[in-house]
Amino acid sequence: MLETRAVVVQVDGKHAFVQANQGNGCGQCSGKGCGTGKLSQLFCSKPRQFQVDNPVNARVGDEVIVSVAEGAVLRGIGLVYLLPLLLLLAGATLGSLLAAQAEQRDLYAAAGAFSGLAAGFIFAKWSSSQRHSRQNLPYIARQCGRGDA
Repeated sequence: MLETRAVVVQVDGKHAFVQANQGNGCGQCSGKGCGTGKLSQLFCSKPRQFQVDNPVNARVGDEVIVSVAEGAVLRGIGLVYLLPLLLLLAGATLGSLLAAQAEQRDLYAAAGAFSGLAAGFIFAKWSSSQRHSRQNLPYIARQCGRGDA
């Protein structure tokens, strides 16, 4: 399980909105480190909130541990980025092969690429809304106590 600390900022029935503690690099940024923390502050200035399942009935202001299955992040990346890219390439190749004349090849390839990309995004959206992917959603595993890291 992948876990991170977060603070509950809103509760809505079985779900809660949490604000994760922002990672600021490896801790060397205040000294002679690489400055990754400063870079993240530049691009991620506003705190982000995420909706998660709340099986432990955490309340607003509680510090909690949010968990997600280890393979869920990688599967999500593959579904959202890799699948549309592969369908874009397949659509471009298919469109190029279907062109009747050599002058039409670029137009057909562009239309096929666009169609493949659109199909990839539509399939990713549909797939993420299905019930079987609900097991991959983040959830509040426990409230933080004195012994939690």
